[in-house]
Amino acid sequence: MIKKIYIAGPLFNKHEQMYLEDIAKELEGNGYDCFLPHRDQTGIDESELKGTDMSQETKDRIFKNDLDALDAADLTVALLTGQDIDSGTSAEIGHTYAKEKPVIAINANERRYRNLFVEGMLTVTVNNIDQLIPEIEKLN
Repeated sequence: MIKKIYIAGPLFNKHEQMYLEDIAKELEGNGYDCFLPHRDQTGIDESELKGTDMSQETKDRIFKNDLDALDAADLTVALLTGQDIDSGTSAEIGHTYAKEKPVIAINANERRYRNLFVEGMLTVTVNNIDQLIPEIEKLN
């Protein structure tokens, strides 16, 4: 039974972050517990995330928080937009796949050639947020 969902995707600009937050709203509105990396870091002060001079200690805590959330999740939802699949998102997909858990990708109606190795790890790809809940229900 799927209850916890890790949301993976690029975080390079406000548009990407907002799209990921829209995914979380849809899932949480349907009763799922979500971890969104840029929103749900625990034990890290907001001031530690500003600028490019993040300490190694902060980086290590972010990695541990993300890894723990991936391990606790029953499913990963991955946003696959941009010229190529984001490297961090690819790593999260690979980790989820290695744990034999499903991955639902959202391509946001972009039509791009994708890395076939990463694509092979996806359980299903949907075009938009509205298609998520029906696909999750198929997995339950």
